[in-house]
Amino acid sequence: MLFSDKSLTCKDCQKSFLFTAGEQDFYATKGLVHEPGRCPECRNRRKQQAIALNLPSVSAPGAIPPKMVDVSEVACAECGVVTTVPFRPRLARPVYCKECYTKQKAALQAAESAEVAVEAAPVETVEAVEAVEAVVS
Repeated sequence: MLFSDKSLTCKDCQKSFLFTAGEQDFYATKGLVHEPGRCPECRNRRKQQAIALNLPSVSAPGAIPPKMVDVSEVACAECGVVTTVPFRPRLARPVYCKECYTKQKAALQAAESAEVAVEAAPVETVEAVEAVEAVVS
């Protein structure tokens, strides 16, 4: 497809700027259907402002900004140290610091593996263990 240079008006500064045939070809190959609304100077200024303010990219109109993480400070349910977590605690569920969470997870995995070992044991062995527990109690 043949393109020819177009004169467009910037929606920020109202100055006229050239949308060259090469730029039009680039837009077409990238699948961009809308012509630019800002001159190169205003586009660069807008990008620099976004970088300075640490905002998401403004180069793509309608772009979805990255998900904002809700960070909360909480006291660990086990050791009491204040820690930050990437969610808002709800319900009455305990929240742990990283070290205590790792311990809890290891203990849970050990309990699950012991449970699997008991389930896999022959019936006679389970009955014998239950009988011994009944005598001890």
